[in-house]
Amino acid sequence: MFAEKVLERFKETDAFLEGHFILSSGLHSPNYLQCALALQRPADAARFGEAIAEYYRNERIETVAAPAIGGLVIGYAVAEALNARFIWTERENAQMTLRRGFSVKENERILVVEDVITTGGSTRECIAALETRGAKVVAAASIIDRSDGAADVGVPRRSLVSLKVPSYKPEECPLCERGDQAIKPGSRK
Repeated sequence: MFAEKVLERFKETDAFLEGHFILSSGLHSPNYLQCALALQRPADAARFGEAIAEYYRNERIETVAAPAIGGLVIGYAVAEALNARFIWTERENAQMTLRRGFSVKENERILVVEDVITTGGSTRECIAALETRGAKVVAAASIIDRSDGAADVGVPRRSLVSLKVPSYKPEECPLCERGDQAIKPGSRK
């Protein structure tokens, strides 16, 4: 039931887009979830963050981490709901890393939070950056899972909404074959 309310809110905020989109993974899709629009109201971010936090209340999460830029708002909201520290990873020279003075302790229990998972690539990169420094990533979460559970990030993960949204390699995209112009609305150009 909550999943339906999340999707309803995405549609009310024009965050569920239809057209021809290039995802940050490079895949093409007829749908795009613009989480920035869905999270522009702090009350919505807090509600989604609280719902994700409920999955992990008994996991002794010390820190919530998110890949920048998509995971920042929801990651912060989850950390607040769990009363945990919040940090993020970002790309430097095309490599996901901790910057801005952030550090992790050996075996620090971390939950990685993302706005949308399609292939799980950004989440896997975030996890690798944290585990390379000795942290223990215990789980991952997202508001939306576009893979309908298929994306493997290497740790158990949950989402508020699981969708089967088609995505295509550019050379196999029926929207491209039709001549539809693809746009890239995300944060990675």
